[in-house]
Amino acid sequence: MFNMPERYSHTLLVAGTDEAGRGCLAGPVTAAAIILPPHFEHPVLTDSKQLTEKQREHLLPILEENGVTFGVCHLPPETIDTLNILNASIAAMHGALDQFLKKPELVLVDGNRFKPYNDIPHECVVKGDSKYLCIAAASVLAKTHRDAIMLKLHEEYPQYHWDQNKGYPTKAHREAIRKYGLTPYHRKSFRQLPEQMTLDL
Repeated sequence: MFNMPERYSHTLLVAGTDEAGRGCLAGPVTAAAIILPPHFEHPVLTDSKQLTEKQREHLLPILEENGVTFGVCHLPPETIDTLNILNASIAAMHGALDQFLKKPELVLVDGNRFKPYNDIPHECVVKGDSKYLCIAAASVLAKTHRDAIMLKLHEEYPQYHWDQNKGYPTKAHREAIRKYGLTPYHRKSFRQLPEQMTLDL
């Protein structure tokens, strides 16, 4: 049984933000940010990695309909290759916050690295998606929206099995890279294969 996240504050307007796809070999890095209304609860809501796809899909409309405000931002592989994955992840979080219709009083960030966003205080929380509801909600939004993109990209390149691995470095994904090479959706700055073999780009 997983730990249920808690509310950070019942008085502050707190935004949670998280990313999905950071460790992938292909596809965008996606970040989401959301402010939940006071006293929002859901018996299933926790870190998206601990939920099934069906549970995440169930939560998605609930979060989007009940959130005070939210945003989702995708940054493509070429941006990741230019900025590096850490900076791209933070830039995507900023991009999600840019979509807010209401200014938060505090931003809670999953992980241990962030860059200040405007003049809003922030706090980094390691494993925050299993500790605070707003970060858990952001993790579900990011994961679900990114998975939807990978399913569309799978239709274009079915041989990479992105419908199953979502761009992560699974054995089947790496075998497909060996056989077919890289697509425009692969991150060229990442080590695509363990032996770092030279690929024709």
